[in-house]
Amino acid sequence: EIPKDPAQRRLRELAALSQQMQRVHPNVLAKILKQRTVYQNEEIVVINKPYGLPVHGGPGIKNCIADVLPILAKMLENMKAEPLHLCHRLDKETTGVMVLARSKEAAENIRLLFKTRQVEKIYWAIVLGDPDPAEGIVDIPILEKEVQSHQSHYKMTLAPNYRMCPEDGKVVRVRKNRNAKSAVTRYRRLAGASACSLLELQPITGVKHQIRVHLAYGLGCPILGDHKYSHWSKLAPQKLPELTLRRLKLEQSKARHVPLHLHAHRLCLPLGQPIDLVCKPPLFFQKTLRKLELDIAKD
Repeated sequence: EIPKDPAQRRLRELAALSQQMQRVHPNVLAKILKQRTVYQNEEIVVINKPYGLPVHGGPGIKNCIADVLPILAKMLENMKAEPLHLCHRLDKETTGVMVLARSKEAAENIRLLFKTRQVEKIYWAIVLGDPDPAEGIVDIPILEKEVQSHQSHYKMTLAPNYRMCPEDGKVVRVRKNRNAKSAVTRYRRLAGASACSLLELQPITGVKHQIRVHLAYGLGCPILGDHKYSHWSKLAPQKLPELTLRRLKLEQSKARHVPLHLHAHRLCLPLGQPIDLVCKPPLFFQKTLRKLELDIAKD
């Protein structure tokens, strides 16, 4: 059945697009990525990663970016048909700036820049609620933990170094968890409306799902469409505020189709002279901004 409501139809199309990416021929996928090339020189190729496409293979994944890199390399002009190399990763649902290297050496060099935190990364996210304060730094270690529920699964979560003592309300230091990784995220609110905010984020470290966990559990502002990190123990669609649902012309029962609104907006690579790479948010992200009336001052 095709939903009558255009908002719901759009969400259904997005979900279908993600599944379709898994069914297309690798050549077609490489072509899609070629069309999404935003910058290239003799060292790197930069693409605007589409929504719903995994970077790496895994169980149940037929198509991923890593697999089509040799085909993409052949399609790009002035390219010795050497396969391209991944330099970093983005979550399957995250869109935006993604850097590929034309040689092993370039890839290793860029990976080192990421590892030593010399790459400036700026993300945009639409979140539920309003962070308080409106800008700041979340500095809370993160670790992976098994969630005990009717359906046991794993999630990243916070492993703070301090907690409040229930007896006297004093703040006490907790013994550091061996498996916890240090995680630091800068955030700044760019706009707020319709019970949501548009945030600019700068992850200083690169821990798996860091931005999603810091926003949901650290600031209490989960990313719109982040059904995984909107609650801890259950696997359920995100609960959206009334006003947000109204502006998006959605019913709560259809909230599970809302995509993750997290976009890698900008990347500054210090290669010789710094290369500043910017990718526009995908159409669905721009439409959501308009519907929620999250107007940002034009840069």
